[in-house]
Amino acid sequence: MSFFPRIFFQREVEEYLTKVFRNNELITALGTQEAESKYQSLLSHLSHPPAFSTVRVNTHLASVKHVKKLLFEEIQKQFKGLCVPVLEHPKLQDILLIPVIGPRRDLKKHASEVIVGAQCGYAVLRGAHVYVPGIISTSRFLKAGDLVSVYSDIEGKCKKGAKEFEGVKVFLGNGISELSRSEIFSSRGPLNGLGIRMIEPVYLSPSFGNVLPSQLFLQNLPSVVVSHILNPQPGERILDMCAAPGGKTTHLAALMHDQGIVIAMDKVANKVKKIKQNAELLQLNCIKAFCYDGTKALSVEKREDEQEGPPFLPESFDRILLDAPCSGMGQRPNMAYTSTLKEVTSYKPLQRKLFAVAVKLLKPGGVLVYSTCTITLSENEEQVAWALKAFPCLQLQPQEPHIGGEGMRGAGLPLDQLKLLQRFDPSAVTLQGMDISSLQDFREDDLISLANKDCIGFFIAKFIKSNSK
Repeated sequence: MSFFPRIFFQREVEEYLTKVFRNNELITALGTQEAESKYQSLLSHLSHPPAFSTVRVNTHLASVKHVKKLLFEEIQKQFKGLCVPVLEHPKLQDILLIPVIGPRRDLKKHASEVIVGAQCGYAVLRGAHVYVPGIISTSRFLKAGDLVSVYSDIEGKCKKGAKEFEGVKVFLGNGISELSRSEIFSSRGPLNGLGIRMIEPVYLSPSFGNVLPSQLFLQNLPSVVVSHILNPQPGERILDMCAAPGGKTTHLAALMHDQGIVIAMDKVANKVKKIKQNAELLQLNCIKAFCYDGTKALSVEKREDEQEGPPFLPESFDRILLDAPCSGMGQRPNMAYTSTLKEVTSYKPLQRKLFAVAVKLLKPGGVLVYSTCTITLSENEEQVAWALKAFPCLQLQPQEPHIGGEGMRGAGLPLDQLKLLQRFDPSAVTLQGMDISSLQDFREDDLISLANKDCIGFFIAKFIKSNSK
């Protein structure tokens, strides 16, 4: 049963999505009732966090067994002795899975309230404490040490510094205020420290702030799958076209045992700085990060210099990851998607520009993996159909590991091609809560199966470029 309201979209976006998930191919295959049921289930899932926290072990520095032991001890401390398992994934041998306990329906709400922004609220639902920049409003007489109930302003209508808020707010749990109201909204300028320490979150999930920072990377399960599917090899030259904040970049480098070169690009300077920081923290030296627009990364003429950065000559890379900018509709939790239809549909031409550059930069026999964290057909299966027509040199390839579902009908792709695609669809499982007692009843295989399905919405396609010109 759904604990939060289903995700809210602007009217035009909702109408657009409704057509996508009621397309003729889908209705013919599933029937109207099942197609509609899956769509409504998806909308409910998107407003809730995934059923597991996923962390990738930096195998460049530490073994999975060692980190598993340390992480189990840390979680026991955070959860005050509650026995929550840390699971190894049989097909993704560098990740650990921690079940998320919740939603907890019996929490008592306090009179003193704190309102946080939507993004801060989503972080809380995935295990974070509340930091001062995320706080929008507090009760009038809030003091340090007060017990407070924390709410998310999912529509963004609360005014900064308000003393009360009667708009739409979603209860996230209870915490202890680290600061007074006057300190939080100080006239001396914004603070950046911890504002509310969550002690009774609606969803109990570990906080990973400064926990084994060089050995762990918090990453969604499908995002880990992508790098395994690209399967980079030591000594190869790899391109991560849209790389920030560097989770997949650092994973590729670790899979290559830090041997070879991983070129990471992003067109936002601060994001490139973050990639470099993550590479340094994880002690990965084969990563070279550049602030550059991927659509302009192809050089039309040979350069005299030996510059290793972009633009690059054609056929410069053994493997390319295009984790494309997208509408991000698969991200969870999200209770109010604020983008307009114009914004949603703006990604398709950008993705095609990037894709065309990627094909030219790839060596014959090389591998291209295209991925998004969204649920639309236009950015996923329709892009695959377009690519196969636009670039006869490309062939779809099987994916290993293949733990998501097949591609979605509606783009005219035949069933054999849909089976080569991988779409992670949270609606594939029933939305269910998990408490400590029910957790003990699950077999480990069942928990792994749940983790594979109850994750963010995601899409992956893998191509090989034929040797023939």
